[in-house]
Amino acid sequence: MDEKSPGSSGSSDLGLDPKVSAMLSYLLGIVGGIVFYVISKDSYVRFHAMQSILLWVVMAVIWVVFFVLSIPFSFLFFVDWLVYLAIFALWVVMMIKAYQGEKYKLPVIGDMAEKYASK
Repeated sequence: MDEKSPGSSGSSDLGLDPKVSAMLSYLLGIVGGIVFYVISKDSYVRFHAMQSILLWVVMAVIWVVFFVLSIPFSFLFFVDWLVYLAIFALWVVMMIKAYQGEKYKLPVIGDMAEKYASK
């Protein structure tokens, strides 16, 4: 599921190390992902930027679903906090993996990100 970066040496289009650009695409949310996806020509950065965009979309959908469900089902209030904590942990792990130079693919959205990053 994970593989090492293809060795992007040097700097990215923004003058940043590609690993830093990839990490920032997660850190800066969906806007950061879009910016790095559009600006960068580095496949490693584009992969992580697209995966970040897709991850933020999935996280937003999950947040909306749990928010809506927690209104009539108050017991889900505690479950949704566990889900939010898991999502936060995943977000941090993805930033770390991107900074370490790993091209870690998440299930489903990783394949989609790889497909769009190569275009």
